[in-house]
Amino acid sequence: MTDEPAEPSAEPPEEKPAEPVPSPEEIAGELDAAADEQQAERRYPSTIGGAFYLVVLALAAIGIALVWGGEWRIGIQCLAAGLCFAAVTRLVLPAKDAGMLAVRNRLFDATLLAGAGIAIFFLLTTIPNQPS
Repeated sequence: MTDEPAEPSAEPPEEKPAEPVPSPEEIAGELDAAADEQQAERRYPSTIGGAFYLVVLALAAIGIALVWGGEWRIGIQCLAAGLCFAAVTRLVLPAKDAGMLAVRNRLFDATLLAGAGIAIFFLLTTIPNQPS
Protein backbone atom coordinates (compact mmCIF):
# COMPACT_ATOMS: atom_id res chain seq x y z
CA MET A 1 0.00 0.00 0.00
CA THR A 2 1.37 3.28 -1.04
CA ASP A 3 0.15 6.74 -0.19
CA GLU A 4 0.26 7.99 -3.74
CA PRO A 5 -2.55 10.30 -4.84
CA ALA A 6 -4.93 8.90 -7.37
CA GLU A 7 -4.30 10.14 -10.87
CA PRO A 8 -7.04 12.25 -12.37
CA SER A 9 -8.74 10.63 -15.28
CA ALA A 10 -7.66 11.83 -18.65
CA GLU A 11 -11.25 12.13 -19.89
CA PRO A 12 -13.10 15.36 -19.14
CA PRO A 13 -16.48 14.94 -17.47
CA GLU A 14 -19.39 14.71 -19.85
CA GLU A 15 -21.30 17.96 -20.19
CA LYS A 16 -24.96 18.10 -21.03
CA PRO A 17 -25.72 20.00 -24.19
CA ALA A 18 -27.00 23.48 -23.39
CA GLU A 19 -30.69 24.02 -24.03
CA PRO A 20 -31.50 26.87 -26.37
CA VAL A 21 -32.72 30.03 -24.66
CA PRO A 22 -36.25 30.98 -25.76
CA SER A 23 -36.68 34.26 -27.55
CA PRO A 24 -38.87 37.01 -26.08
CA GLU A 25 -41.50 36.26 -28.71
CA GLU A 26 -41.67 32.61 -27.63
CA ILE A 27 -42.00 33.63 -23.98
CA ALA A 28 -44.77 36.11 -24.82
CA GLY A 29 -46.57 33.42 -26.82
CA GLU A 30 -46.43 30.99 -23.89
CA LEU A 31 -47.73 33.65 -21.49
CA ASP A 32 -50.60 34.50 -23.86
CA ALA A 33 -51.48 30.81 -24.15
CA ALA A 34 -51.52 30.48 -20.35
CA ALA A 35 -53.77 33.54 -20.03
CA ASP A 36 -56.15 32.17 -22.67
CA GLU A 37 -56.27 28.88 -20.77
CA GLN A 38 -57.23 30.66 -17.54
CA GLN A 39 -59.94 32.63 -19.34
CA ALA A 40 -61.33 29.40 -20.81
CA GLU A 41 -61.61 27.87 -17.32
CA ARG A 42 -63.75 30.74 -16.05
CA ARG A 43 -67.32 29.97 -16.98
CA TYR A 44 -69.03 33.23 -16.17
CA PRO A 45 -68.27 36.77 -15.07
CA SER A 46 -69.35 37.61 -11.55
CA THR A 47 -69.52 41.37 -11.84
CA ILE A 48 -73.07 41.76 -10.51
CA GLY A 49 -72.36 39.81 -7.34
CA GLY A 50 -68.98 41.47 -7.05
CA ALA A 51 -70.62 44.91 -7.15
CA PHE A 52 -73.09 43.94 -4.43
CA TYR A 53 -70.27 42.44 -2.39
CA LEU A 54 -68.43 45.75 -2.61
CA VAL A 55 -71.57 47.54 -1.38
CA VAL A 56 -71.69 45.19 1.63
CA LEU A 57 -68.00 45.82 2.31
CA ALA A 58 -68.54 49.58 2.04
CA LEU A 59 -71.42 49.42 4.54
CA ALA A 60 -69.23 47.43 6.92
CA ALA A 61 -66.35 49.91 6.55
CA ILE A 62 -68.67 52.88 7.13
CA GLY A 63 -70.14 51.15 10.17
CA ILE A 64 -66.72 50.45 11.65
CA ALA A 65 -65.63 54.04 10.99
CA LEU A 66 -68.75 55.35 12.75
CA VAL A 67 -68.15 53.07 15.74
CA TRP A 68 -64.55 54.23 15.88
CA GLY A 69 -65.72 57.85 15.72
CA GLY A 70 -67.97 57.42 18.73
CA GLU A 71 -71.36 56.94 17.05
CA TRP A 72 -71.55 53.27 17.96
CA ARG A 73 -75.32 52.81 17.63
CA ILE A 74 -75.42 54.19 14.10
CA GLY A 75 -72.29 52.22 13.17
CA ILE A 76 -73.70 48.93 14.44
CA GLN A 77 -76.98 49.65 12.63
CA CYS A 78 -74.95 50.13 9.45
CA LEU A 79 -73.22 46.77 10.00
CA ALA A 80 -76.55 45.02 10.63
CA ALA A 81 -78.05 46.67 7.53
CA GLY A 82 -75.10 45.45 5.46
CA LEU A 83 -75.65 41.87 6.63
CA CYS A 84 -79.38 42.05 5.88
CA PHE A 85 -78.67 43.56 2.45
CA ALA A 86 -76.23 40.71 1.78
CA ALA A 87 -78.91 38.18 2.80
CA VAL A 88 -81.49 39.65 0.43
CA THR A 89 -78.94 39.89 -2.38
CA ARG A 90 -77.86 36.27 -1.89
CA LEU A 91 -81.48 35.14 -1.86
CA VAL A 92 -82.33 36.99 -5.09
CA LEU A 93 -79.23 36.36 -7.21
CA PRO A 94 -78.51 32.95 -8.75
CA ALA A 95 -75.36 31.18 -7.58
CA LYS A 96 -73.43 32.02 -10.76
CA ASP A 97 -74.03 35.76 -10.28
CA ALA A 98 -73.71 35.94 -6.49
CA GLY A 99 -69.92 36.12 -6.57
CA MET A 100 -68.28 36.19 -3.13
CA LEU A 101 -71.68 36.17 -1.41
CA ALA A 102 -72.17 32.55 -2.47
CA VAL A 103 -70.47 30.22 -0.04
CA ARG A 104 -72.85 27.33 0.41
CA ASN A 105 -76.46 26.65 -0.44
CA ARG A 106 -78.47 29.79 -1.26
CA LEU A 107 -80.99 29.28 1.55
CA PHE A 108 -78.25 28.52 4.10
CA ASP A 109 -76.25 31.63 3.14
CA ALA A 110 -79.29 33.90 3.24
CA THR A 111 -80.50 32.46 6.56
CA LEU A 112 -77.09 32.85 8.19
CA LEU A 113 -76.59 36.41 6.95
CA ALA A 114 -80.12 37.50 7.87
CA GLY A 115 -79.91 35.79 11.26
CA ALA A 116 -76.64 37.57 12.08
CA GLY A 117 -78.00 40.94 10.91
CA ILE A 118 -81.26 40.58 12.85
CA ALA A 119 -79.44 39.35 15.98
CA ILE A 120 -77.05 42.31 15.90
CA PHE A 121 -79.94 44.74 15.38
CA PHE A 122 -81.93 43.11 18.20
CA LEU A 123 -78.99 43.30 20.60
CA LEU A 124 -78.43 46.92 19.60
CA THR A 125 -81.99 47.88 20.45
CA THR A 126 -82.01 46.07 23.79
CA ILE A 127 -78.94 47.87 25.18
CA PRO A 128 -80.19 50.83 27.22
CA ASN A 129 -78.74 54.32 26.79
CA GLN A 130 -76.04 55.04 29.34
CA PRO A 131 -75.82 58.51 30.83
CA SER A 132 -72.54 60.17 29.95
